[in-house]
Formats: sequence, structure tokens, C-alpha cells
Amino acid sequence: MYIPLPEALKLTTEHKQFLQNLDVSVDSPGSILRDFGTLIDFARNNKLLLTAKHQLPLSALADINARLAHPIQLGLKRPQQKSYPHIHGLFLVARASGLTTVDGTGKQPVLVIDDDMVQQWENLNPTECYGTLLEAWLLRGKPEIVGERGRPFGMLPDNFERSASFYVRLPGDGLPVAGNRDAEEGLRYYPEWYNLGLLDLFGLIRIEHGSLEPGKGWQIEWIHRTPLGDALLALLYTEFFSDFDNLFRLEDEGKMPFGVLQPVLQPYFPAWQNNLSVPELEFRKGTFIFKVALGRIWRRIAIDAGQTLDALAWAILGSVKFDSDHLYQFSYQTRYGSLQEVNHPYMDAPPFTSEMRIGELPLRVGQTMTFLFDFGDNWEFDVLLEQVDPDRVTKKSAILESHGKAPEQYPGWGDWE
Repeated sequence: MYIPLPEALKLTTEHKQFLQNLDVSVDSPGSILRDFGTLIDFARNNKLLLTAKHQLPLSALADINARLAHPIQLGLKRPQQKSYPHIHGLFLVARASGLTTVDGTGKQPVLVIDDDMVQQWENLNPTECYGTLLEAWLLRGKPEIVGERGRPFGMLPDNFERSASFYVRLPGDGLPVAGNRDAEEGLRYYPEWYNLGLLDLFGLIRIEHGSLEPGKGWQIEWIHRTPLGDALLALLYTEFFSDFDNLFRLEDEGKMPFGVLQPVLQPYFPAWQNNLSVPELEFRKGTFIFKVALGRIWRRIAIDAGQTLDALAWAILGSVKFDSDHLYQFSYQTRYGSLQEVNHPYMDAPPFTSEMRIGELPLRVGQTMTFLFDFGDNWEFDVLLEQVDPDRVTKKSAILESHGKAPEQYPGWGDWE
């Protein structure tokens, strides 16, 4: 039965006392700091060619799992990243923390360590690291980073809502999972496997592992609440997530600084003094050259950095002789791995294409964004940033190359008339 969060997550004096007495180290609470360090070190020492969906290569998963503090056993012949919930969760926070980026300039995307960010990370103390990863999970950790679907509507951030709603439904004496088909199936949705892994890694739940079964994935006997889970989730809900003003700030994820949760946690974690800092993106001057593909046809378009995304949209539509009388949207992956959408000025949600200049796009050379035109016919263009030439001047957008005949925008329209 669903238990409303306000009734279940009440912060008590006992919770406050527990948090004030908590010591954070590399090995406690949970194994999140040690295992996160393991993943970062593995990525630094191995070239990780990501899958088409930007997930870890299958060939590396068993090796990473074996290095974790508490490896899990799988009976699957070809496990995917999501088959290892702890790795799935670690990958999410590795991307959402900004310590890793994706290099798409080669034939296959590569997970890259951001050395400047890692150097900052290594100067943080364990308490600061724990708080930083907690934020990465609950505030920046969008489900699309690990190929999962978020809820299109909802006030609370997806990962907190799913994890907290699951947690408050856990019986006081634990949840038996083995042999409980409803429980096994339910974990796929609440809290979802990667959130289950992170709840365990952060020490918010305790999981009793089952025995390996051939042909099956991770076997769980029991899931138990922990005193830390009781106290920390109650504190986060009471002092942060129940305040609508805080939640509205989360909508501007791309500009959200690190340390948003610091004022809430610092009274109980006084060692949290410092945070990571991501350099502000500078406006890039010059000419941007995009390769725009629609199926097998493509155009190479040059456009000045000072032009807006509206101007790029018109250039794309003009290159295929489409009328521009429909709504459109650009979307791309941020440095944190989440999806950013930039909408037509007539749509409701900012940012808008009429306000974002080309030179403000946080795209890396080799990165692709999607241009979706006409939400009825859904014409989807792949827009690859090939080059940024700081010395080239282009007053108007220009088509440098054109390959393939453009499709009809309204096939069969003349016959219908």
C-alpha cells in the first residue's frame, strides 16, 4: 500500500542525534566512496568504449564487479550493465558528478575522465565526497543517463521519489524477496535496479544476498531498512524536498552549482566545507560547421556563433525545402549525461531557440544533437558538430555541401487535393 511521504518521513529527535553521531570514512557508511573510486580508477586505466546507448562495454562489467567491495553473483550468460545494479548506479553518479564525460569524436564513444574535476575530487574529505555523490544521485542523476525512462510529470526528482517511496513501504522487520514474485517484479519499477544499488551503496538499506542460480540475475533474500536510511531520508524530505522553492531551482539543472544540499546536511556533517566547481562555459566565437542528416541525405551547414538556434533551424529546413510553419525542438546530452531540450518560442517551457546563441551551445566537437520538426510528422534530423573555426566569418548561414534529394514534406498532399 502506498504511504504518503509526509506521513512516513518525519524527522525526529532520534534521527537528528543519529546523524550528529555519524562518522563518514572511505569505508562507511556503505561502500559508495570506495566503489566509486574503484570505477574512476578503472576508467582512468582502461579505454572504455561505450555502447551505442552510452553504457559501459559488456566486456568490462565482470571485471569491475569483481573489484567492488561486495561483488554480486550472476547466473546470466550475457549480463548487461543494468544486470549489475551497483555498477549501473555507480555509472550514473560518475556521469552526473561531472568527473567523467563522453568523447564522441571517434567511431565509438569513449568514457573520458575529466582530470581537472578528479583533481578537485581528490582534495575533498570523505564527508564532502559523500555529500557530492548524494547530490549527483538525487539531484543530477536523471534516469536517461542509464537508459531508463523518467516520469514526464512529477514534483519530486525521480530518483528521490522512487527511492523514498520504496523505502517507506519496507516493513520494519525487512522485505523477503526470494520466492516473492511480486517483490522481485516490483523492484524493476520501485525503486528501479540502479536506485536499489545506490540505496545499498550509500548504506541506506541492507541487502542479504541469495545463492547464484544458473540463467538468473542477482538473487536477493531480504532487504532491510537501516538507521541511516530512516534518518537521512527523513532529513532530506523535511528540510529540502518538501519545499517547493527548492524544487523549482532544480529545473535549471544545467546551472545548478554543487553544494545545494550542503546547508541541509552541514549541521549534521560539519566537515562538509568544500565543493566541486565546474568552470563556466565561455561563449565560443567564430563559425560552427554542422553535418545535418535526415536518413541517408545530409547537408553541411556553416553558421556564425552569434546566430540563434532559430537561425540554425531555418537553415536546416531551408536546406531540405521544408515550410517552417510547425513547432520544433533541439535536444542534446549535457556534460552530466542528462537530456537538455531547447524549445520553439511558441512552446511553454524554456530555454527557447530564439534566446540561445550557437556559441552558447555546450556541445563538444563530435557530439550530435537532435532537431525534431513538426510534432505530427516527427521529422528527426541528426545535427553533428564537426568543427568550430574561431577565425572564420560567416554573416549568414551557408550550405557548404549537399548530398541526396530532399524528401517531400507532405507526400501525397497534391493527390488528396
